[in-house]
Amino acid sequence: MELEFVKMHGLGNDFVVVDDLGAEFDIDPDAVAWICDRHFGVGADGLILVRPASVPGADYFMLYYNADGTTAEMCGNGVRCFAKYLVDEGYLPPEVSAVTVQTLGGLRHIDFERDADGLMSSATVDMGEPALAPSLVPTTLPGDPAVSRAPLSTDAGDVAVTCVSMGNPHAVVWVDDPDTAPVESLGPAIETHAAFPNRTNVEFARVDGDRITLRVWERGVGETLACGTGACATVVAAVLDGLLSGRTATVELPGGELRVSWDDDGHVRMTGPAEEVFYGVIDMPADEDAEADGDAPRD
Repeated sequence: MELEFVKMHGLGNDFVVVDDLGAEFDIDPDAVAWICDRHFGVGADGLILVRPASVPGADYFMLYYNADGTTAEMCGNGVRCFAKYLVDEGYLPPEVSAVTVQTLGGLRHIDFERDADGLMSSATVDMGEPALAPSLVPTTLPGDPAVSRAPLSTDAGDVAVTCVSMGNPHAVVWVDDPDTAPVESLGPAIETHAAFPNRTNVEFARVDGDRITLRVWERGVGETLACGTGACATVVAAVLDGLLSGRTATVELPGGELRVSWDDDGHVRMTGPAEEVFYGVIDMPADEDAEADGDAPRD
């Protein structure tokens, strides 16, 4: 089976995007992991299926898979790439400057700008209101109304975490220097900690004025060059913990910068770019053929 795709990225957080408007692909987690493998597959942090919306108020549905084949509620960089795909492939008319995307984490409204050729140059995503109550993150750590700098003991060391859900769970750790933070040891230890029943993304961050330097260990992926929901969760955590004088910050990730604001209406908004890298066709091996053409159960 040949699978057509577009390789895209948002600040180096990269994705394989597949047009599935016929909703015909039931891709097995092992097949997703094979596609995302950087040695034997295309190589990506995740797989995105472009599908028709199934709820009122949405234009399209983004089904997102982590690189390990698990589904995720939301991906901030992924949803900007999703919007760029719709714009650049002509699914949105030239006069349109916004789209509402259905995700497993809820609806996301996206305003975008076009360049002189009509292609999307940047997008601002309304990420909705953060969920702060422990049961909504979810986490078993105590907090009222939010989990702020809660002590957490792990096999890789003791830390304090501030927990935020942006439709997916995040645990923010404040560090002196993200460049030297033990991301590869503490990241997986926190991700899989029993205090997070759905596992969690982990942010290692430092605040300097209205700028935040950030590295992210993504649930089901590992460290990535950027994480949109992670940047949003970190800005919310910085406000909760009194580290920002305002409610807006430029977040510097290894792959580039995002502008994030936690606005007075309670919604978090994120602005950043998305890029197409190349188009391709991947010849799925025999085992993955059966998994991707409907013989395997939907994840």
